[in-house]
Amino acid sequence: MKKAICIFPLLLAGAVPAAEPVVLDTGTGILHGTLETPAAKPPYPVVLIIAGSGPTDRDGNSPLLAGKNDSLKMLAEGLAARGIASLRYDKRLIGESKMAGVKEEDLRFEMYVDDAVRWGEYLRKDPRFRCLAIAGHSEGSLIGMLAAHKLAANGYISIAGVGRPAGQAILEQFRSQPLPAGLMKQVEDIVSALEAGRTVDSVPPALAALFRASVQPYVISWLRYDPAREIARLNMPVLILQGTTDIQVSVADAKLLAKANPAAKLVVIEGMNHVLKEVPAARDKQLASYGDPSLPLARGLVSEIAGLIDGLKGTN
Repeated sequence: MKKAICIFPLLLAGAVPAAEPVVLDTGTGILHGTLETPAAKPPYPVVLIIAGSGPTDRDGNSPLLAGKNDSLKMLAEGLAARGIASLRYDKRLIGESKMAGVKEEDLRFEMYVDDAVRWGEYLRKDPRFRCLAIAGHSEGSLIGMLAAHKLAANGYISIAGVGRPAGQAILEQFRSQPLPAGLMKQVEDIVSALEAGRTVDSVPPALAALFRASVQPYVISWLRYDPAREIARLNMPVLILQGTTDIQVSVADAKLLAKANPAAKLVVIEGMNHVLKEVPAARDKQLASYGDPSLPLARGLVSEIAGLIDGLKGTN
């Protein structure tokens, strides 16, 4: 395994919080990230933050949406203010990591998991960090579960993570939209085929963003996993966070995860949406929030995560 390369100045006691670029040579491509360190004197805990699905970058932003919400960047900054370091990164084919040595048709869900494990191993080699937590948002929640298990991490945080296999969640999201009956039937047929491990030759243009031919192998690899089964395997402190105004993932999903791991702490944050902001349930306000960096993070989010991390035992 290739060694990670980290670029940062020597941090001294009394320094201000710092956000520095880091790069990871995976052996099959270079990944880019940001290491956020607090002003406190090390050693301090560190959390690996894993972004959600689609082309969502390390800061929580997507080029498919107008504007930025900066949710994960704000989360990292909030944790740094609480004395907790973090590393967030662009996954393969996303942001600065878009040239990370793999074509879309060759990408698999397990590659994302292996990359998260590599970042975790890198952080564990840094003497400034006394323990490692993994935090995954949305699709990153499942990636984080698998990586946390492989790393035997000191703690794990699920943020707006689904509690069912992705195929079920995809169907529910489509059914919540005003789609023509014929198009919904096509969605169902495509998901059924992908769940069975079969690619689909004909995809209507309206569904190409999610089901285009080049991404189908990745979706097949993703649909194999059941988040409830994966979180049940975690033998470490677990925190499950979910907002009540999330239009992509429901509180019911969080409850499924909590049921699967009875030792986990479940926290439902009133008014928090999928991009971690405090936003009313009205759809127009929800959509606007995805591109509004001026909105603060939902109250209680950072403190709940910090509370779990501050209580972690052991060292790297």
